[in-house]
This record gives sequence, structure tokens and C-alpha cells, in this order.
Amino acid sequence: MKIQNITFIFLLFFCFLINAQDMSEYTDNWEGKIENSKIFNIKVEILNIKSEKAFVRISNTKNNIDFPVPINLNNNSIKIAFSENFSFEGVLSKDNKEINGFIKSGLLLYHLKLTQSNHNSYVGNWNILMIDELKSQDLYLSIENGLQNEYQAYPILGDNRFTGTWCDNFQKDNNVISFLDFKTGLHFKGKLENKKIQLNIFLDNFLISEIDLKRSQSDWKIGDFKIENTNSVLKLTEMEDLIFKDSLPNTHSVLISRKGKLFYENYFNGYTATIPHDMRSASKSISSAIIGIALDKSLFKNVNQSIFDFLSPKYQTQKDSLKAKINIQSLLTMSSGLDAIDYGKNANSKSPATEENFQRTTDWTRSVLSASMINAPNTQANYGSANPYLLGIAMDSIINEPLELFMDRNLFQKLHISNYIIQTDLKGKPYFGGGMYLTPRDMLSFGELYLNYGKWNSKRIISRKWVNDSFKNHHALENTIDKNGYGYLWWHNTYFSKGKKIKTIEARGAGGQYIFIIPSLKVVVVITSGNFRNGKTQQPEKIFEDYILPNIKK
Repeated sequence: MKIQNITFIFLLFFCFLINAQDMSEYTDNWEGKIENSKIFNIKVEILNIKSEKAFVRISNTKNNIDFPVPINLNNNSIKIAFSENFSFEGVLSKDNKEINGFIKSGLLLYHLKLTQSNHNSYVGNWNILMIDELKSQDLYLSIENGLQNEYQAYPILGDNRFTGTWCDNFQKDNNVISFLDFKTGLHFKGKLENKKIQLNIFLDNFLISEIDLKRSQSDWKIGDFKIENTNSVLKLTEMEDLIFKDSLPNTHSVLISRKGKLFYENYFNGYTATIPHDMRSASKSISSAIIGIALDKSLFKNVNQSIFDFLSPKYQTQKDSLKAKINIQSLLTMSSGLDAIDYGKNANSKSPATEENFQRTTDWTRSVLSASMINAPNTQANYGSANPYLLGIAMDSIINEPLELFMDRNLFQKLHISNYIIQTDLKGKPYFGGGMYLTPRDMLSFGELYLNYGKWNSKRIISRKWVNDSFKNHHALENTIDKNGYGYLWWHNTYFSKGKKIKTIEARGAGGQYIFIIPSLKVVVVITSGNFRNGKTQQPEKIFEDYILPNIKK
């Protein structure tokens, strides 16, 4: 009896020790090794698609898991829900040779092209982290603000070509912590042990990787990959030397085409032609193209229509005599009049319509529409992502299929673009304010589409009228230093080379993501970068003016 009591007391004490683990003891930097450089590259197969025994198999170098699912091929469309936040939706081509669709995981829509492997089966690859192979297998974990059961945890890859996690939902159950990357949908679960953390990474119920983490004893080694891939006729030696010396820091790629022919292509800091790059707001110009395609198809009347023509009844209470004048054109030209200015001297940090503010709410549309008006629509332009966000809501309301499938079928497939990712809003709809991922070559193709006034490979994709209207200088952006002219989600700028003015139309994104279109030279230039926090977001303009323009001859 005494032995039983002692055992019982010991168990109680042991349980108390587990429950009493204080996260302050684990507040530190931790590190470990990912077991395989391709562990995040997932093979996706849809098997027996036209039978009652259809199922989906996902696998990596470690595990595989089958999802038996009923597949309803209604109008050749396929919709598969694996879990609440993990699904696939696509369309089987008319010739039955491929399926184009999207895996929805977290806030991202990963485009996936599955090709026919046998009569009823299709296979494709999904790179969760956007990169096809890790150049560093180091994984770091920063546990911060630990106190009893409270903490935050942020995993960071040694390979910084992945743009990073957005973690939340930090929980602790006895000696197990868990948290979610709501961007990619990856779920992290860590077992707290003496002097180590056993960290498992899941996609729904699929175990991707197991990593043993120990406390870091030295500074983390992140990035510093100097491999480049050259495909160039033009030589830009001075520019390349400065990039390698880090005098033009965090430059990831430079590509130049003339009259549709690629004659300079170079990648830096480990980036390659196959890695989709975070375009940030440069993808606003792609949003503009989708609106033009919808208008070409007569899915709405004209750009003078009020935004309230596209909104559900629950938002009509936000309408007043001035806001009713917010039309499609005013949103395309950043001149809605809403207090939605993201940066600059006119920005209002308390406005509910700034991107930083409305994205923190549960109803983005209501937050944006509740902002005050600072001027009448179509009179003054101030850059702010709330404007194109509303355009995405408008397009989703008039397109009779998932918006991302419309975008894929009417733009990306026609440009032969398949390796790309779309960021969504909280409702899983494409976010027109920015955040798409395209490879630099595909960014170049998109620029060439506009250089050729809506044609690509001699085929019409967008009407010439839409491109002409997009390239007009409608307003000057009041909250920019240069007071740049602005078209339909396209920037205007002027450069000087050899005493001559060179006018450009540009797609621009934070951190230094640029598509330069130079109609007078029949040239398109793409520069991607990673200058998100050092104030060098406009560095590509210097590269373009000082090192590219002087080497392009008429």
C-alpha cells in the first residue's frame, strides 16, 4: 500500500513538473537541421479520377498520405476539400491532358499544373516554400516573451530566399507548444524537453519534417548565396561587380528584353529562373490587366460604374452622396478620395482604410468603406492599397467562377505562366492590392504583353484600348516624393541617359520589385530585390538609369 502511495505521489509530482514548465525558461534562440533539402517539395497526384475509387496522394522524401475523395467532374471542374484551410480546385482541360488549378493553403493560392501520367491519373509538384531546393538546411526558432504558458515563436530558415512565416495562434498544452503559419498553412508543434525542443512540421495531418532544436551558441547564418545564372548577350560588368560587392545590396535578378527577345538575364544571391519572387505591389498592375479583360468580355459596363454597383446589400449602408461617386476608374487611378493613404506625408495612421489597419480587421471591405473622404473621387490621387482591394471585390462579384481560375484561364495560361502564387484575403479571394509571386521571366512576359499593347506571340489577350487607357497619365500621386504620374495601376517616370529623356511605364513593389516598360526603345526590364527594411526600395531605379540605359542602344 505504501509503495502504491509513493508511486501515486511521484506521478503527481511528475505531472506537476510538466504542467509547471515556464516558457520563460525556453525564451531563447534555437536551431537545428532540416533532414532533407527537398523535404518541402510535395508531389501531388490525383489517381483514378473518373472512378468511384478516386483519391489524392501527397508525398515528399519522408512520408506520403492518401485522401480518398469523391471527385465530381461537373463541367470538367474538380473541387477537393482536405480540411478547413487546405483544398484544391481546378479544371480538367478539354483534351484531358492536364489539370490547371490551385492548392489553397493558409493565405496562399499555389497554382498547380497536373499533367496526365496515365489514362486516369495526373501528377504535379508543389513547392510550399516557393523554392525548389533549400540551399541551407538550417532552421532557427526564436521564442520570445515567454512567461508561464504565454510566448511567441518565429521559425526562420537559413535559406532566406523563402520570404518568411507569419505565425500566430500560439498555444501550450503541458509540455507541447503549437503555432500556425497562417501564410503557408504550415502547422508547427514542439515538444519541450530538457535542453532541447523536438519540433514537428505538419500540413494538416501530413508530417513534413521532424527537427531536434538545441539552444544557439553563435550568431545565425542566413543567406549569403552568391551563385548566379547568366544568359546574356549584353555585358553589364560594372553593375554586376557592384552587386557582388554588396554596393547594390539584395539585388536578386536583372532581366532585359528587346522586341520580345531576351538579351540579358542574371540572378544573384542564390535566386534562379525557377523561383517565383514576391512581387508585392508590382502585382497591382496584373490586377489592372484582369479588370481590363473583364471589361473586354463585357462583364461590366464601363469604368464609370460606382463601386456600390458591385457590393452586396450589407455594404450599401456605407454609401452616401460622395462615396457613391467612387467608381472603377477612381480606384484604378488611386483617386477614390478615401482616406486610404498607405505612406507619405499625407498618410493618416489612424485611418481604417490604410493597408496596415484594414488587414487587421475581420471585415476588410467594411473597414475600407468606413474611412472618411478627403477629397472628391477622380480629383486627386494618393497611393493606397485599399483602392485595388476594392477592385478585387468588384471583379469577384461579377465573375461566375472562382476569380483565380478566371485569372489563370484568361491571362496566365495564355502567357504560358504556370509557376506562380496568389495571395488571398481572409475569405480566400485573390487580393488585388499586391502579393503575387511570379518568376522574373514571367514578369518579363507580362511586361512584353503591355509593350505590345495587349498582344503576346501575335495573339490578342487584352484590348489595345485598355492598354492605352492604362498608360495614360491620369493623375499625379500626391503622397510620393516625385509626384509620379499614375495610370491604371501603372506608374510613370522619366529618366535621363546621354542627355536624353527616357519615359517609362512601371509596375512597382516594396523591396525593389520593378517591371520597366520603355515604349520608345521597345525594351522591358525586370529587377527583383529584397530591400524591405533598409530604405533602398527604389534602388532598381538607380540600376536602370546608371547601368542599364547607357548600355542600351537605339
